[in-house]
Amino acid sequence: MVELAKKWTASKPFCVVVTTCILLNAALLGVETSQTVMAAAGTYLNVFNYIFKAIFLVEIILRLIAFHPNYRRFFKDGWNVFDFVIVAITTVPLGGDYANVGRVLRLLRVIRLVTVSDELKLIVSTMFRSIPSMGHVILLLSMLLYVYGVAGFYMFHTVDPDNWGTLGRSLLSLFQVVTLEGWPDFQRNVLPQRPWAWLYFATFIVIGVFVVINLFIAVVMNNLDKAKEEQRALADSKLPGGDILARLERLKTEIDEIERYIRNKG
Repeated sequence: MVELAKKWTASKPFCVVVTTCILLNAALLGVETSQTVMAAAGTYLNVFNYIFKAIFLVEIILRLIAFHPNYRRFFKDGWNVFDFVIVAITTVPLGGDYANVGRVLRLLRVIRLVTVSDELKLIVSTMFRSIPSMGHVILLLSMLLYVYGVAGFYMFHTVDPDNWGTLGRSLLSLFQVVTLEGWPDFQRNVLPQRPWAWLYFATFIVIGVFVVINLFIAVVMNNLDKAKEEQRALADSKLPGGDILARLERLKTEIDEIERYIRNKG
């Protein structure tokens, strides 16, 4: 039974069936928003909901059986935990006053589409890896907004109080400028009395948009490369002789470190 479960869960048809069920379940949730459709075929749609619930439950059980007897290996993978939690939550029967809560929870099944696509996993992993690095870029952007916000208040609050009358309004206006949406209107309002205002907006756009936003992109791209390397290493470890390849890679890294150490000492 264990070997059969391993074979099924690792097969491409199994992945295709699960992906198809997730997409059909998503379509079902969209159809259920129509009161006309629910009035005409609500009973049948509820039957399909129970069918999808059963399919997802069987899927998780099969994947757990495939890891028998070492179930801890299943829960060491964050994506497996993600799948397990979503299926567990959406399997809990909710009725009465909690029926709407149950429908909202069923939306979580759609998120499971991430776990059946390596590309989507890569994107999500990159997003999470980028969060710590993003903190420094966000801090730089916050400092830039604050400096230009205070400067904008002192320079324009008497000319255009609606957009620069307080520090809060100045920051909100600059945040809109960062999106490159409507900034010519802000500039047009103050140019007649502040002819040099173009310099303020030009420098902020160059620094805030073209520099800081590109830093965001650079951080994401850097973490995307790292996530790709980790995904490639994980795939190699699952191949025959994958452990040997991983050991050789670690040995190569250690040898490189020793060479750098000797070179620095020399």
